[in-house]
Amino acid sequence: MKFGISYNTGVYGVDPDGMIAVARHAEDCGFESFYVPEHIALYPGAKVGAVEFPPALPIVDPLETLSFVAAATERILLGTGVLLLPYHYPVVLAKRLATIDVLSQGRMRLLTVGVGALPGEAQAAGVDFATRGRRADEAIDVLRLLWAGDENGVSFDGEFFSFQNFVQLPQAVRHHDAADPRRGIEPGRSPPGRPTGRRLFPRGPAHRRGTSQPDRDHVDGRRPGRPGSRRAGVHPVGIDRHVRRRRRRPCPQRDGPAGGGRHVA
Repeated sequence: MKFGISYNTGVYGVDPDGMIAVARHAEDCGFESFYVPEHIALYPGAKVGAVEFPPALPIVDPLETLSFVAAATERILLGTGVLLLPYHYPVVLAKRLATIDVLSQGRMRLLTVGVGALPGEAQAAGVDFATRGRRADEAIDVLRLLWAGDENGVSFDGEFFSFQNFVQLPQAVRHHDAADPRRGIEPGRSPPGRPTGRRLFPRGPAHRRGTSQPDRDHVDGRRPGRPGSRRAGVHPVGIDRHVRRRRRRPCPQRDGPAGGGRHVA
């Protein structure tokens, strides 16, 4: 079992010295990873269920933050928890992630993505809230394609993104560890009535819209999960470990009487 820490500037503040002190101390104590969350924009009344997000929360950009932490540490792995994938243009995002991975000597390896739950945040990012699941699924395809590409270029033609013969170098650092086999993206399943994207690994022949993309393993099983929680690693190219939070067990003190509570991912 490995342990990581999540550093939320909305809770702990944006003092750079304090952040670096925490990251270095975690590294010295043997923690595996340092995670940061993301919110593009907040607004009055923003909430998920009963949880309200005060608009004054100072939540910094996760990738800029991880670059900052990488420069001040040596071993601790870097992660997002979670990055709101549909609110990013994936070609630019692929470049940013690969750059952090290269400059941190292969430590940008824990990419966790979600689709977001605040309609106003989607509006601020210029994204149709109803399509964010499909957009995220397609963005994962683009990321994987670009990270697996070479000097010959790759092409993609999808519902939201399209390009021809793009070359994006340097590639993320490759990781080969027989004791830690990498898996591809494993789809979750949204509850009825909740938005979801297409199945990432359809049964039958591998589904490929982009050219030069490596074949994917078939994943037939699904797990219930929060909508849009997607594992976004890529094998065997660098940014390749990913975490989806497990559901907590029902707790009467927290969730109310049996049958009336709500599992929180």
